[in-house]
Amino acid sequence: MAGPVTAAGVIFKPNTSLNEAIGDSKQIPLAERKILAKWIKKHALFWTVQEVSEKEIDKINILQASILAMFHCAEEASKKGYRPDHLLVDGNRFTAGSMIPYTCLVKGDDRSMSIGAASILAKVARDEYMGKLDGEWPEYDWKNNVGYPSPKHKKGILEYGITEHHRLSFKLENRVLRKN
Repeated sequence: MAGPVTAAGVIFKPNTSLNEAIGDSKQIPLAERKILAKWIKKHALFWTVQEVSEKEIDKINILQASILAMFHCAEEASKKGYRPDHLLVDGNRFTAGSMIPYTCLVKGDDRSMSIGAASILAKVARDEYMGKLDGEWPEYDWKNNVGYPSPKHKKGILEYGITEHHRLSFKLENRVLRKN
């Protein structure tokens, strides 16, 4: 309901050993995610984290914003001299607008170390960003719910309204009022 959409891209060094702990970032405890993020950054040939703002999400929708964030990752790799020859994308939707061949993998974060690593870096970065926003907007409890529709977040919307960090396309106030 709040915050940017965040994507990451990871290219591992050739012959990087498989790290069995890397997988679906939502299933990994916070402390372990942070340790894995450091490991990923150390062992990756290249990594990047990219965001697409709430305003852009409202203009183009969350799926298109997610795809745009992924494109930004590929563009950043190219800018840094790493020209990806094939993209692995988590999920079942991407766009044919990519000039780079790609493969969509459903539950890819559990099937590919690169996708799992990207998932971890994106989640750590976004959660840290939402934690920083919590210092300015504590009434929404973003340090704990990281922008998702928790009871405290909904209560904050009802009591204080929405902020510039909320995704207006989610029609938050009406949705929250209907469910309470």
